[in-house]
Amino acid sequence: MQTLEIFWRFLLLGLTSFGGPTAHIGYFRLAFVEKLRWLDEAEFARTLALCQLLPGPASSQLGFAIGLARAGLLGGIAAFVGFTLPSMLLMIALALFASGEGTLLDGAIWGLKLFAVAVVLDALIGMSKSFASTPRTRAITLLSASALWLFEGVAAQMGVLLLAALFGAYTMPREGDAARAKQGRIGWMALGLFVLVWAALPFVSDLAASFYSAGSLVFGGGHVVLPLLEQSVGAQVGADRFMLGYASAQAVPGPMFSFATFLGAELSPDAPIIGALMATLAIFAPGFLLILAFRGAWERLLALPRLGGALGAINAAVVGILLAALYDPIFISAVHSGFELSIAVLGYLLLSSKKVPIVLLVLLFALFGILAYM
Repeated sequence: MQTLEIFWRFLLLGLTSFGGPTAHIGYFRLAFVEKLRWLDEAEFARTLALCQLLPGPASSQLGFAIGLARAGLLGGIAAFVGFTLPSMLLMIALALFASGEGTLLDGAIWGLKLFAVAVVLDALIGMSKSFASTPRTRAITLLSASALWLFEGVAAQMGVLLLAALFGAYTMPREGDAARAKQGRIGWMALGLFVLVWAALPFVSDLAASFYSAGSLVFGGGHVVLPLLEQSVGAQVGADRFMLGYASAQAVPGPMFSFATFLGAELSPDAPIIGALMATLAIFAPGFLLILAFRGAWERLLALPRLGGALGAINAAVVGILLAALYDPIFISAVHSGFELSIAVLGYLLLSSKKVPIVLLVLLFALFGILAYM
């Protein structure tokens, strides 16, 4: 029953979580920290920090880790399937039937992008109360955001996290947790499987090899996977269809890595559904294997005093990453007028009031977008 609950909770999020990876973090925090209390703010932040440091789709890894903590491996799989299924089905349908354009869909997306501004703002304010509450951590948050506004790209994000970790380790040591330090360990079976699949890539299908290698090498989420996939399969798909799939992956709810679903169907015209499933599993598998491999060791390392201090600084830097992403790409892609800003502010007020169910808010903003677009 617990696994079934995880599945339908994440299925609901997979149907309603528009706005990209950063917005997904806000949706997850709202659902599993504030509403359901499946984990506390500190555990959420520790898990998010690990997902930010590992290659793979950060928001999907976060969901997988939440399911894993709740009900073991089956819980992690249920979270992945539930969150990914809606976008995967939409992308298969797009590859088979659609041109990718639709006025009503465009209107719904417009309204939901404005709501995503409210969701990320709510997550930012909530996390800043826990992880940027002192002058030192607030400084880390603001410096991290400023650095990412000045220097774009995954390298800048990784640099911010590493510098914050070093600063925290030497200036913010914390008392260790001896019990937790004894519990965690590296998941050698998962790590061995990750390496074994890499070694076997020359002997498996080109489709599986392309998507597994892309999922293993991408830091920073869905947008960063674009150049990797363009180099490996772009020429086979064609420029127009490739960009259609990429644009549509940003429009549908759920993970942007569902772009792989579209490409898998396009690359397998004789068996598009099998190709879509193969590409989807191949691009997500590396990130999930790495979570299984390092989740326990991460808990153990963070029980050490200096690494506990590093985590405190990393958490403050993650708040800075959210702040940077709230502006670019979320705010600047959604808000272009005072009217749109007022709608986003209204969404935040309704969301933060805790009186209106988030599902109802999603439906209202989608309906408002459709009516406004018409």
